[in-house]
Amino acid sequence: MKFGRSRRLALTAMAAAAALALAGCGGLSGSGPSASGGSLAQAGNLSGQNYVVGGKNFDEQLVLCQITVAALESAGGSVTDRCNTGGTDVTRQALLAGDINIYWEYTGTAWASFFKETRRITDDNELYNLVAQRDLEQNKIQWLDKANFNNTYAFAMTEAKSQELGITTLSQMADYIKAGKAPAGSVCVETEYNSRDDGLRGLEKTYGFTAQNPQVLATGVIYQATADNKCLFGEVFTTDGRIPGLKLKVLDDDKKYHVTYNAAPTIRADVYNANPAVRQVLAPIAQALDYNTILDLNGKVSSFGQNERDVAREWLTQKGFIG
Repeated sequence: MKFGRSRRLALTAMAAAAALALAGCGGLSGSGPSASGGSLAQAGNLSGQNYVVGGKNFDEQLVLCQITVAALESAGGSVTDRCNTGGTDVTRQALLAGDINIYWEYTGTAWASFFKETRRITDDNELYNLVAQRDLEQNKIQWLDKANFNNTYAFAMTEAKSQELGITTLSQMADYIKAGKAPAGSVCVETEYNSRDDGLRGLEKTYGFTAQNPQVLATGVIYQATADNKCLFGEVFTTDGRIPGLKLKVLDDDKKYHVTYNAAPTIRADVYNANPAVRQVLAPIAQALDYNTILDLNGKVSSFGQNERDVAREWLTQKGFIG
């Protein structure tokens, strides 16, 4: 079924309002005392500034959102927690509309989904600079320093199946599928990847295969379904903490199909200009968030069921970022 543009926008607005209403009632993050000052407070004084912090509805974003809430609080900012805002479209629209004024976004998402670019940019810094410049000029959205991890799309198998079949790359996965060895439904993807321009269709074109009746599942379901061999090839995010916990093997994207997805805080320009010190407050966090760090933080939530607010504040405290 296809909806007209106005219908789609109306549905997006309704979803955003519902998500924000839930978040305004406390969301899923819990509550507690504000974070006290640490090294981030020395980097900048945000007293008198009001921040409405949002984020998408998966574990890594929940962690990043809670890190941001605590960081801004510790530097004296007044913070409203709107974590778990919704999916990409809902959260982005909330930022543009001013319902939230800061959240972490990914360079590849902005490039391919927001700006509809198909040109492949292999240099992380070049992609970041292009996205940041365009978003500021066109939408008055300021990008702050990007983190040192790349949460891009990938496909995974169980470690046992990868070893048994000798498949460690996406080219080998494609060859296996083209040879007719993979039964229908062997490839599992989530809804967004199934519909995105930089998703399954582009992958099939790049690697020269066609997935037979791919299963479209909720993002969180794919990891366990792959571990249970209900999916032979499951679409995952490279920094998801369930990967090591479920003993999954991420296949090498040997043709470099997937765009880089470096995360960075995005903030409305009017809020940023009111006190640019917010960049200095969040910059040390971006610098500290490398691949192994975010994988560990995500794993505490995804694999061990810890609360994202507790995980965020424990890490910030250990780093001396907050008191």
